[in-house]
This record gives sequence, structure tokens and C-alpha cells, in this order.
Amino acid sequence: MKDLIDIASLTNQQIKDIITLAGKYYKSNKTTDKTYDLLKGKEVINLFFENSTRTTLSFELASKRLGATVVNLNLEQSSVKKGECLDDTITTISAMSPDFIVVRHGTNGAARQVAQLAHSHVINAGDGNNAHPTQALLDLAVIMQHKPNINGLKIVICGDIKHSRVARSDIEILTRFGANITLIAPPNLLPDADYIKQYNLTTDSNLQNGIKDADVIMLLRIQHERIDATNIPSKEEYYNQYGLKANMLNTAKPNCIIMHPGPVNRGIEIEQSLIDSSNKTVILQQVEMGVAIRMAVLEYLHNCNIV
Repeated sequence: MKDLIDIASLTNQQIKDIITLAGKYYKSNKTTDKTYDLLKGKEVINLFFENSTRTTLSFELASKRLGATVVNLNLEQSSVKKGECLDDTITTISAMSPDFIVVRHGTNGAARQVAQLAHSHVINAGDGNNAHPTQALLDLAVIMQHKPNINGLKIVICGDIKHSRVARSDIEILTRFGANITLIAPPNLLPDADYIKQYNLTTDSNLQNGIKDADVIMLLRIQHERIDATNIPSKEEYYNQYGLKANMLNTAKPNCIIMHPGPVNRGIEIEQSLIDSSNKTVILQQVEMGVAIRMAVLEYLHNCNIV
């Protein structure tokens, strides 16, 4: 295993191994003794062609806590702004012999393209609406902290599912471990019928009805950068129909948890009080787990000793 490109490339045992490693780092990251020498002398290049806060910072922290040297390439000051193509960017970077390349790109398949060109370990930090494997791993890890047995859980995903790489990776990983998934979104923000059939997904157009007996509610933001604004409801209309409000939760399971990969649009996807005061919301726990999972992925690939 040289790279982490998508969830489909991982076996269930590899997923379990990475989550077990992340559990160790999740605990140590809460202490003052949270740095290691595992990647001392190694170099990690963060190559983000799209804006990011959580993913960029968590990969940088993960790398530094394992002892690596980190280079964040500023694309505004790079040859990309002069028209350099992705292939040339990667072959140039690869010639400098970094140990890891973490890449986020707006085009589906870009991470796999990078992995085919680079000698380094390549980690997909999100490509187009295709895949975001480390987000899916951290989401599974957080759910398992609250509900160790995924099999049979009702997990509701609400929002812009059609354009969400998070949703696609989460659906891949959660259905493999036996979860039952319900999708809730405006009709034009749902994936196509073949995809729904492939993963045996349930759909619902009514959020209140859809979250009945839910164990997990996962909210997604509208991907404004990937869709025509004329094809989506106004913010007010969207919140009225698809925004999660506190008074809706009486139909979900009493121990239901609420998730969101961020960034959260308060008062659009979720009522503000559910973010600030609800003990059901695990959004910050997802952020914490993000660092731990990315540390685990870096260690796992390093231990494969392919580079």
C-alpha cells in the first residue's frame, strides 16, 4: 500500500488497523506529550489546489507531531498560476524526493493521477466530488466511539449529497460495515438512481420523517463552488425544509449523535443552538479525530516501507 486514494482501495482490516492507530493518537493528543520521532527526517508536502482550513491544518499538525518537516506549497506564488499543468507540477515536485505528498484538487481522479506520477506516498485530501478518504475514516472512528457496532445503525445524511466527496466516501465505508443509510436532500442534490441502487440507499424528502429512529445524523453544506446557484433553494427555503432544528430530534433515537464535516453554515444546515449547547453534537470531536486519523494514515503508509 503506497498511497491512500479512496476508501475502495482499503480492506476492512486496513480500515480497522488505521482506526486502532488513531485511537492511540487521539488519547496522546490530549496530553502534553503528543510528539513523536517516527517521521524524523521525512518530508511532507501539502499541495492544496482548493481552499481548506481543517484538512490543511490537521495534516500539518499530524505531520509535525510525528516529527516530519512540512512544506505547504503556496499555489498563488507557484508556477500553477503561470499555467503549469498538474503533471508537470507533480514531476517537478517528485524530482525533489519528498516522502509524502498530500493533495487536494477540484478534479475527479486528480489524486490518482498524482500517485501514478510521484514516487512518494500520496494521500488524497479530497478530489472533486469523488473521494475524501481521511474524512470518512475519521467519521467512522467518531461514530465507533459512541456506537462500537456499526452494523444495523440508521445513519441519515442530509444536504448536498450529489456534489459531496465526503458523502461518497462515508457511504462507501459505512455500508461496508453494515450501516443502513437514508439520504435527505432536494431532488436535484441527490445522487443518480444507479448510485442509490448500488449501495441500497433509502431516500426521503422530509427531514422530520427521515430522522425517525436515527442513530446518527450527518449534515453537509451546499457545495456552492460546484453547482449553479439557480438550481438550489434560497438559504431561507433550504433551512425551512432541510435545516436540522432542536425540536425535530424527539423522533430520533435518544442517544443520536449529530455530525458535520465543516465548515458549518449556521442557521442553514443546522440550528445554531444545536452547535453551541447540544450534547448530541460531535463536530469538535470530528476535528480532534481528524488530526489523529491523519497521524495514523501517515504512520500506516510509512510502515508499509515502499518508498
